Amino acid sequence: MSDLLIELFSEEIPARMQARASADLKKLMTDGLVDAGLTYSDAVAFATPRRLALNINGLTKFSPRISEERKGPRLDAPEKAIEGFVRSMGVPKADLEIREDKKGKFYVAKIETTGRSAVVIVAEVLERVIQSFPWPKSMRWGSSSLKWVRPLHSILCILSDDVESSIVPVQVDGIHSGDTTFGHRFLAPAEFSVIGFEDYVAKLKKAFVILDPTERVDIIRQESENRAFANGCELIEDNGLLAEVAGLVEWPVVLLGTIHESFWDLPAEVLKTSMKEHQKFFSVRNPKTGRIEKFITVANRETKDNGATILAGNQKVLFARLSDAKFFWENDLRTVRADGMTLWRQKLADVTFHNKLGSEGERIVRISTLSKELAVFTGAKPDLAEQAAQTVKTDLASEMVYEFPDLQGLMGRYYSESAGLAPEIVTACEEHYAPLGPSDSVPSAPVSVAVALAEKLDKLTSFWAIDERPTGSKDPFALRRAALGVIRLILENNLRIPLLVAFGKAYPGADKYNLLSFFHDRLKIHLRDKNIRHDVIDAAISKAGSDDLMLVTKLARALGVFLETDDGENLLQGFKRANNILSQAEEQDGVEYSFGSDEKLAQMDEEITLFAALKIEIPVIKFALESDNFQAAMEHLAKLRAPVDAFFEAVQVNTDNAVVRRNRLNLLSEIRAICLSVADLSRIEGS
Repeated sequence: MSDLLIELFSEEIPARMQARASADLKKLMTDGLVDAGLTYSDAVAFATPRRLALNINGLTKFSPRISEERKGPRLDAPEKAIEGFVRSMGVPKADLEIREDKKGKFYVAKIETTGRSAVVIVAEVLERVIQSFPWPKSMRWGSSSLKWVRPLHSILCILSDDVESSIVPVQVDGIHSGDTTFGHRFLAPAEFSVIGFEDYVAKLKKAFVILDPTERVDIIRQESENRAFANGCELIEDNGLLAEVAGLVEWPVVLLGTIHESFWDLPAEVLKTSMKEHQKFFSVRNPKTGRIEKFITVANRETKDNGATILAGNQKVLFARLSDAKFFWENDLRTVRADGMTLWRQKLADVTFHNKLGSEGERIVRISTLSKELAVFTGAKPDLAEQAAQTVKTDLASEMVYEFPDLQGLMGRYYSESAGLAPEIVTACEEHYAPLGPSDSVPSAPVSVAVALAEKLDKLTSFWAIDERPTGSKDPFALRRAALGVIRLILENNLRIPLLVAFGKAYPGADKYNLLSFFHDRLKIHLRDKNIRHDVIDAAISKAGSDDLMLVTKLARALGVFLETDDGENLLQGFKRANNILSQAEEQDGVEYSFGSDEKLAQMDEEITLFAALKIEIPVIKFALESDNFQAAMEHLAKLRAPVDAFFEAVQVNTDNAVVRRNRLNLLSEIRAICLSVADLSRIEGS
């Protein structure tokens, strides 16, 4: 067994691409080696800003010798067929064996495939992987014919065991593999050789390179928390930024800086966003004041002055950035205090939402009208919901949101509060985009919910009307996310909204039934994560009123619980049996058995018992369904299980007596009808 170490050393790889690239290197290499007949015990990949590395342990030194037999044509087959078999097998005709079975004598070719050296296989696979590596963006650099994310400088590729290590000869675009690499660009740029993975990691660390991104993340987090704590502050957690910064440095050096006090009164979100987007700084809060007063920056090198020069430069750039942010903030506040948000609302009339759907101003009119309509369902005051909808988008015309689009909604909260608007409107400004994702919280304030629903329903129906719908993996207008947002707003606020009516009011030109089907697909995905089976959801959706997603979900949950019980499972089988017998009889007789059965024609005790049970339970089940009390409906449906089972065990439906047969078929029709009134059980798998 051998261990394989690979390093692809290049100019800086964008941080956002590193994790995917290291995973791709691991998969492509291991898949290629296994396909070529080698096996291995484990593999691990790493990335730094300037290198991708892969270590594979327990790699076999040779692919196995393979011996196999291929059956050929019969001896009396045409000569051309025999010659074709000989050519395809690559063996002389004289080497073919002759075998015999009950169909006669035939040729057999025995093929021996010798094993190949791991050195040869690794070289082939690595060259192929490098030449076709799936970078999201790549290009040719200089006179090179190789497409790579940044110029590739060297390839380290060695096989090692307990005795020795050797270079695997690889050549790509004039770059020849070796056993050497380089340390930190500034702190230890010299070339050095390695003999294996442990030696590689140790020497990299001596050369100021930490190979493992997880280790770099841990260092940055721990050092940042320690420095913040030592200064009486607390680090504001940002795992996304942490992962990105770890991809920008090979030797993380954490530095703590102070934000000039003239910026302390800016909204915290403005400070965080400006520092994160422009300079990749972490925000540090003073718990006594609640303000962001300091920042963490991560350098890629140690300096003699312990980072003082780096920090001074960063603080100078930060001052300029935050001066811009403060200018935007103060300008926006002056505008708001002068005329409320009227000027911004007017400006949105000239901002295009979509070239086929008009301006943002026209969209605001639609959302306002729809919010007023939806208020009755959310418990909001209609006029307040309408006013909120007229306000929530106005921050799109502000200077701050123009500079930092991610702050839309949030800045609307600040500005509407400054304008002295009602608290419900202030909250709706921030919350009307929510939920933005599956982990995002859902608004519960009635006005916020009405406007959030209207905003998403307008987007969905309007894009449906112009036939801009998600296709495959493409969803440029985030319509799947909008639909999931509507679903969560409805379910988590326990709302009863007829979506077909809402679609019609939102954008009359939309194909509302097609859109409802899209919602049903999203609902299945959402409820699947809640452990509700897709066939159960299908059975619930098939009932009338399927545009009431709260009702559908409530029914699906009750039905799912019921079918997990013995009564539910057995009654499902009883429905299946009744449905099959009826379907066959109706097809055979050319009539529909749904005209009522007569208890007077019952001949057997089990038949009489079933008549009595249906007479008692059917009215109760119907009343429970009319009251949307699905749990009660299931409980009473369960009471039919025993008499239905007994009926099928004792009673012959297709008797020779035509009158009795017809009566029993009509009785089965009542069973089928009451089951289908609850849900379409024919959609349940196995039914």
